[in-house]
Amino acid sequence: MTIRNLDALLEPGSVALIGASDTPGSIGAIVAKNLLTGGFKGNVSFVNPRHDEVAGRPCFPSAAALPAPADLAIIATPPETLPGLISELGGSGTRACVIITAGISPEIRQQCLEAAKPTCLRLLGPNCLGLILPSLGLNGSFAHLMPRSGDLALISQSGALVTAMIDWAAAREIGFSHVVSLGDMADVDFGDLLDYLAADRSSRAILLYAEQITHAPKFMSAARRAARTKPVIVLKPGRHSTSAAAARSHTGALSGSDSAYNAAFKRAGLLRVGTLEEMFFAAEVLHFSPKASGRRLAILTNGGGAGVLAADRLADLGGDLAPLSPQTLASLSAVLPQSWSGGNPVDIIGDAPAARYEAALSILLNDPNTDAVLVMNCPTALAPSDLAAQAVIKAIEGQKALGLPLKPVLTNWLGARAADSSRQLFMRADLPGFSTPEEAVTGFMQLIRYEAGQKQLMETPTALPLKMNFDANAAQTIINKTLEAGRTLLTEAEAKDVLRAYGIPVAETINAKTPDGAFAAATEILTATKACVLKIVSPDISHKSDVGGVRLGLRTADEAREAAWSMLTEVKRNCPGARITGFAVEPMIDKREAYELIIGMSEDKTFGPVILFGAGGTSVEVVKDTAHALPPLNLKLAQEMIAETRVSRLLAGFRNRPPARTDDVAEILVRVSSLVANHPEIREIDINPVLTDHLGCIALDARIGLQEAHAPARTPFAVRPYPEKWRRKIIMPELGTLTMRPVLPEDEPLYQPFFSRMTAEDLRMRFFAPSKDRSHKFFARLTQIDYAREMAFVALASSGELLGVVRLVADPDYKSAEFAVLVRSDLKGRGLGWQMMQLLIEYARAEGLAELTGDVLSQNSTMLSMCRTLGFRIDLVPGDASIRRATLDLRKRAGLAA
Repeated sequence: MTIRNLDALLEPGSVALIGASDTPGSIGAIVAKNLLTGGFKGNVSFVNPRHDEVAGRPCFPSAAALPAPADLAIIATPPETLPGLISELGGSGTRACVIITAGISPEIRQQCLEAAKPTCLRLLGPNCLGLILPSLGLNGSFAHLMPRSGDLALISQSGALVTAMIDWAAAREIGFSHVVSLGDMADVDFGDLLDYLAADRSSRAILLYAEQITHAPKFMSAARRAARTKPVIVLKPGRHSTSAAAARSHTGALSGSDSAYNAAFKRAGLLRVGTLEEMFFAAEVLHFSPKASGRRLAILTNGGGAGVLAADRLADLGGDLAPLSPQTLASLSAVLPQSWSGGNPVDIIGDAPAARYEAALSILLNDPNTDAVLVMNCPTALAPSDLAAQAVIKAIEGQKALGLPLKPVLTNWLGARAADSSRQLFMRADLPGFSTPEEAVTGFMQLIRYEAGQKQLMETPTALPLKMNFDANAAQTIINKTLEAGRTLLTEAEAKDVLRAYGIPVAETINAKTPDGAFAAATEILTATKACVLKIVSPDISHKSDVGGVRLGLRTADEAREAAWSMLTEVKRNCPGARITGFAVEPMIDKREAYELIIGMSEDKTFGPVILFGAGGTSVEVVKDTAHALPPLNLKLAQEMIAETRVSRLLAGFRNRPPARTDDVAEILVRVSSLVANHPEIREIDINPVLTDHLGCIALDARIGLQEAHAPARTPFAVRPYPEKWRRKIIMPELGTLTMRPVLPEDEPLYQPFFSRMTAEDLRMRFFAPSKDRSHKFFARLTQIDYAREMAFVALASSGELLGVVRLVADPDYKSAEFAVLVRSDLKGRGLGWQMMQLLIEYARAEGLAELTGDVLSQNSTMLSMCRTLGFRIDLVPGDASIRRATLDLRKRAGLAA
């Protein structure tokens, strides 16, 4: 389920409280009081067979006895009563329930879901605080106060945190559009509410307190959709889990639930914060501030110490002090006392009157080197703080009056009583205000992080230099043979063969069962290299070097045999229970200037496969310099992973060391992502080290773990992979051989020339208005799609030119989808649109969609004729004679119209 019937939950016209009571201190009494005193204009009914009256109102013996069914029911009754009540409410016409009751067993929870299913009655909870909709005056909770109406939507799993956040916000006069306590999320969850709130106009930002996510693919789709329409700020506790301690591999030990959550939030474009205060700071600065073009901050203050504190915090968080231009410095010197600081922070001295603030701020806002300004004030008896606040507002209004570009202005009026009136002025002027320098700078950096995340969402990935060829069949054969042998861990040689099948460069490995076999293998390898490496092979030993299972720099075959004998003795002593199956012999690759990296994959139980990159080698778990991302990856995402790590600074080159080929590293990450996508038996990958320098990359060691027999299937990808199987080749008489395939983000450069060859009339027929938008943002939205709920097929000529596009966008329930088609103007009438529509219909049926619909201008006779021929029903659109609605019932497979 997704948003179906959520309007009954979030926009109810009537409410019934089941379990209403007059007993002081009971939940039934508190919720009844809150419902009656919140200001709700709709009908409120009470149900409890033990009472004839509650709070002076009639109380009915059952839901069936209500004069009319309520849109929303709130239940606070014992657990065993719930399934029957839900069935009764659903049968009477109620479509949403808030279950406050706690202590529900798994069996009763399932019975509740089964009782709700026949009527699609939506359940919020159980074990929740309730629901508050301040704009409706509805307080269906046992919270201690009614929050003021505002435009922040708050969704929290923790009821206790909801009350704390309400209290915190009340003291700061912050209001909410929705306050939703999710509780145990038997039905309604984060994904459902994000889908609903993405299109909600009453909320300007969404705040999430999330302890865990359920249904990760649905969450990712909904979160990405919501984050593209408004800021979504998430607070997720449990950042320091110790559950990775028992992991078998380096990758497993370096990955953990919080790493996966971080990767998921970043991939969806959410802004993660660490504290409740940071959550509200972020909401305030994102709402009030215009976009910042960069991280260069100018600090304007009447107190030098406060400015230094702000500058220190800015450096801590990775921001930059704006380097003021010579013209700005000269202009400031002309209006400030001779003793001003002469740089950034701009200390305008403690006696600064309002006019000095106004003049200095106006100058800083016009400096091209400044991306934002933090204005600070320390209270003094020499100049009233509120007059300085008015001057700040006046300076900004002056910028607006002159039509000058607006930059973010943040304020920090220090003190308590002395700053209250100024903060009120800033609030009314829509300027973010903070109590301390640290809070203000944190708010600024949250603005920067959010905008960087949004920019990354819209960036066009670099195309791979060559088509990524790999031999999935060869890799699958190795995996199948391993599983048939009853093993879940590939040998190093097998793991390297799998990587080689995916085009990942690996060091040659020869397996030997005995020391004499190691002698023979070393003899062969040493004909082409000066030295070799010997490693123990055991399904029970993960980290070979830890138990004496690695020997380096062996220059003769005799040395290799001797090393094998001594290695057997040492490994048996250090790991007496381990099964030893032989040795691996490899060439000694001497790359003294190379960096050791690690690339891997582990499975998260919520988000599925997670890719890891970082500094590698034997110290990998000590250094802990890693980044994580959810697959599938493209080059852009892979390059972002690399840039997150400290080792990326070394890879960029320094002193006399040339830059390493990080593009090759990124390509390996993409290839590993494809490997994981194509082989669901893989549970773990550990490639360590990957040697990388200015000449390229090579993997020296590899480990691949597989699914154990009878184990549950691997958790699916949280982000749906590219649907490669829908690639088609077609031959058209007048157009030659064409490729039709799902769109890729890398296709964006094809759209500008495609649109340039569309007539204005054809664009009007497609977009219902002359389409003039040719921006990167416009084309990014057409090419960066969520395959879980959208599809766009592109038709490409053999030259790579874009000839046509057909797309569908499904509703959140994934029942119906809207379609659209656009063929290049000079190619109309050649059957391309027909071919593309047939592929789209085939795809929609395969996805289980019930219908395709599309609005067509009535004068678009060509499109209407094609739709009729394809079996679409054409209807009038009530209230608009210029539009026709084409609908195809995908459940019917009738032949095409003649």
